[in-house]
Amino acid sequence: MRRFTELPPLSLYVHLPWCIRKCPYCDFNSHEQPTELPEIAYVDALLDDLAQEMPDVWGRSLSSVFLGGGTPSLFSPKALDRLLSGIRALTGLAPATEITMEANPGTFEQARFADFRAIGINRLSIGIQSFNDAALEALGRVHSAREALSAIEIAQSAGFERINLDLMFGLPGQSVTDSIADVDQAIALTPGHVSCYELTLEPNTLFARYPPAVPDDEQRWKMQCAIVEQLAVAGYERYEISAYAQSGKRCQHNLNYWLFGDYIGIGAGAHGKISAADTGTIVRRWKQKHPARYLDTAATDERIGAETELPVEDTGLEFMMNALRLTEGFPIPLFQHHTGVVLDQWQPAIDTAIESGLLVQQGLNLRPTPQGSNFLNDLLAHFLNNQTPTKARYPVIPLHLDP
Repeated sequence: MRRFTELPPLSLYVHLPWCIRKCPYCDFNSHEQPTELPEIAYVDALLDDLAQEMPDVWGRSLSSVFLGGGTPSLFSPKALDRLLSGIRALTGLAPATEITMEANPGTFEQARFADFRAIGINRLSIGIQSFNDAALEALGRVHSAREALSAIEIAQSAGFERINLDLMFGLPGQSVTDSIADVDQAIALTPGHVSCYELTLEPNTLFARYPPAVPDDEQRWKMQCAIVEQLAVAGYERYEISAYAQSGKRCQHNLNYWLFGDYIGIGAGAHGKISAADTGTIVRRWKQKHPARYLDTAATDERIGAETELPVEDTGLEFMMNALRLTEGFPIPLFQHHTGVVLDQWQPAIDTAIESGLLVQQGLNLRPTPQGSNFLNDLLAHFLNNQTPTKARYPVIPLHLDP
């Protein structure tokens, strides 16, 4: 039985599903844009969707908003201004709330950066991936290295003080030296935050069907170690497996995911997680995945593709899958605060993980050791073994994360 004495923080994720072109490595719910984006209809649908969600979260304030995709920067500033105005009207969004938007560095989007800042978006996450033209071509990206550099300069000139740069490593044909060159270039541009992911060949992608030649395990490991070291020397703390930030520049929205906070998800295929004190439940809900179907149903209960209640016995694994991505781990009392159950039944798993050298307890804080962070699946296996074997797994995080 769950008993919430206080509900966790609440965020809002907004999914805008269209891109200029689908990247061959991408497994997110993204679709090639039509000749004309249905901006008015889609913003209406998003606000209808949010209005339907509000009765489940009355009285709760938003700690952050994230516009993800897809490529949200394809939407006009006018359309996004109407969206944010509607969100403010429905939720009472505080003026200083972190509002992040994902953007690509194409020339078309760059021209809109100043307007995006003017309508209240205060954090920009730019999908650079690499500053190497050959690597960008191998990834199927639609921008050049020159456009990437220009986009960052324009974003800074537009007044964005909080910028994240997305980079990838382990790319086709990439050497360790190449990967460090990308990081050095990012550091030279002084963003407050850098996300650096290893390329993975996800199922149901073009790369999965036609795998490119990528660096082997040893080379990718060397890349990761060198990247961590290079960013640390430059003053970027690795606070999550793939996230590095200057002091005070961590992404508050993603921290809420990792600490098992709640979030409303609106938009085609968006996921949400809502805790309820009156019923003692945690419910996960995701929306109709195809944009056309979502547009047709956003004002009705049919917008919900599926939903499920999280069983208490699955709580330990789901919480740990998120919180142990953080290098600092989490305060033990926060587990009960954010899940509504005590940690006691997972104590055997914690003890064996500590004995294995993957987890360490310092006072009232549990965190992964460096070995635990590097071998997170091995650490999580302790909590998986603590599960009821017949229970189904559920989505742990929304479709898209910018760390």
